[in-house]
Amino acid sequence: MTDKSLRDLRQPSRPAGGKPPKITFPCDYPIKVVGDAAEDFTAVVCQVVNRHDPGFDAASLQVVASRNARFLSVRLTLRATGEAQLKALFDELKATGRVHMVV
Repeated sequence: MTDKSLRDLRQPSRPAGGKPPKITFPCDYPIKVVGDAAEDFTAVVCQVVNRHDPGFDAASLQVVASRNARFLSVRLTLRATGEAQLKALFDELKATGRVHMVV
């Protein structure tokens, strides 16, 4: 392997032109929501997601506790219709004060 064939894996690969790839909407969009472990955390996440995707199927989500059970990770897939919808969803999730990270 030559030095030219190596790339820094910390840097995302970009297509020619240097622009990040665009998402084609509508699409199924997976997200992970991380917050403090509480009995109602999953319900709060589902309520917010339902406001932004009325067709969201809560049966498809996965809930994973952290090693020490201090945090919960809620993984779900929603139907994204555009960047404005995703931004509003992420903003509302963060505004709950219970969400630490949305990936």
